[in-house]
Amino acid sequence: MKFAIFGNAYQVEKAACAERLFRLLAQHHAEICVGREYYQFLTTRMNLDIPHVELFDGDAFGADMVISIGGDGTFLKSAARVGRKNIPILGINTGRLGFLADISPEEMEEIVNEIYREHYRVEERSVLRLQCDDAHSVPTPYALNEIAVMKRDSSSMITIHTAINGAYLATYQADGLIVATPTGSTAYALSVGGPIIVPHSKTISITPIAPHTLNVRPIVICDDWEITLEVESRSHNFLVAVDGSSSTCRETTRLSIRRADYTIKVVKRFDHTFFDVLRNKLMWGADIR
Repeated sequence: MKFAIFGNAYQVEKAACAERLFRLLAQHHAEICVGREYYQFLTTRMNLDIPHVELFDGDAFGADMVISIGGDGTFLKSAARVGRKNIPILGINTGRLGFLADISPEEMEEIVNEIYREHYRVEERSVLRLQCDDAHSVPTPYALNEIAVMKRDSSSMITIHTAINGAYLATYQADGLIVATPTGSTAYALSVGGPIIVPHSKTISITPIAPHTLNVRPIVICDDWEITLEVESRSHNFLVAVDGSSSTCRETTRLSIRRADYTIKVVKRFDHTFFDVLRNKLMWGADIR
């Protein structure tokens, strides 16, 4: 098998398990390719000796599987580089919560063995696509987690006129609005009171950020519907964040969000279920009294 390895190239402590991963893969005579930036980080900052690897830049790679070493942020960056390649991604968690990257470093040997025995699951996760009038405003239009519209450079709220399939839904006066996939329901949207959604539910959630009125609530819609946003702002501009990567849009920019025409494939162990992750990561049912 051929593996493409992505990792966090900024924090040494999060790369500590990389050497062990390379050793485990070498024991199976795997082909390995590594992003040039991450390779330079491992060899210079970590002083690792990594022989017999192929280097690549950007998304110019091919592999049977991608392995992301880091947290969910690293996984999202890996997913963006995989894009339409249809390559499954395994996330090894060296971050904090780890909903996407949910394999612990202690499980690495087991999961590598399971991969070679073909004893694993691949889940397909939906992706959002953003289109806007100003094509240069948003360099990355695809989101595995969420697309968020937020206020910029002002303490004043923004006004977000929202429509679904051309039918008016609501006008939100808030600090922003989060449009999330089921995968992203346990990310930014969860922190502002959005619903937790089962990954395969084929839905999209819309959650306001600090709304001015208490009678607006998150809503969940079908993922084959189109969401249209028009924003008013006192500063005449606003932020659009696509999986955390933000850019500035002019007030007159019209945004359209809908499900992308491809999915991201996520590698999971057979004994890891979504409900296990909820209990473990969010401490459901834990009573510390």
